[in-house]
Amino acid sequence: MDFRAALLEQTDSFGDLIAAGDPEAPVPTCPDWTLRQLFRHVGRGHRWAAQIVADRRDSELDPRDVRDGRPPDDPEAAAQWLRDSARLIVSAIDRVGSGARVWTFVGPRPAGWWLRRRLHEVTVHRADAALAVGADFDVDPDLAADGISELLELISVQARGVRRRENPPLSRGQSMHLHATDDGLGHSGEWTVNHDEDGLWWSHDHGKGTVAVRGPARDLLLSVHRRQDPQHDTLEIFGDGDVWQQWLERTAF
Repeated sequence: MDFRAALLEQTDSFGDLIAAGDPEAPVPTCPDWTLRQLFRHVGRGHRWAAQIVADRRDSELDPRDVRDGRPPDDPEAAAQWLRDSARLIVSAIDRVGSGARVWTFVGPRPAGWWLRRRLHEVTVHRADAALAVGADFDVDPDLAADGISELLELISVQARGVRRRENPPLSRGQSMHLHATDDGLGHSGEWTVNHDEDGLWWSHDHGKGTVAVRGPARDLLLSVHRRQDPQHDTLEIFGDGDVWQQWLERTAF
């Protein structure tokens, strides 16, 4: 997948929603946020990541120190500010090289790591914006599937951290299998998560789980991010549904 092109495309599409929407519209999937707060969060987050890369930081950047971190009041100008923020990430990575090691919240990673992270951040928040303005949300199955994989990677890393050890998303001995029904995804559309003596880990293996959830990649993506009802009628749930609910309750970022 071309993460650079996808990041720009998703951010541009988000900008179109911003330009056409009411900045004060509430965002149902982000309680207490307006559309303005939502796109400010994404645009500032893009610029935060771009600045970390551009400065080759080895420590966290305070969000209050992000350059040009506040969008203009005019909706069209604000939409362009959002679009430009993604281009700053691409530019910063081109300058320092995608392999340059920089700070991330999961430890030092190559600068190119931020392309994928910010791509999936904006994709999910584009869904939030679409729901807020009453627009349709569609996403390519390959992108949705990679978004699920990226989320599982983050959760697995965090599950091995101190804060997660006492309350893991899956109890020891439990497992979860997700299966995207879209044509052509192959193994990239299957995920099995286990919690065993080695801790929490996942793979693209096919297998039975304590719970299995089957449906389109788009709906699996929205569900694991709690953007739609986890019992949505496009999803089939097999096995112990309480394990699915527990996973969702314990994986909120």
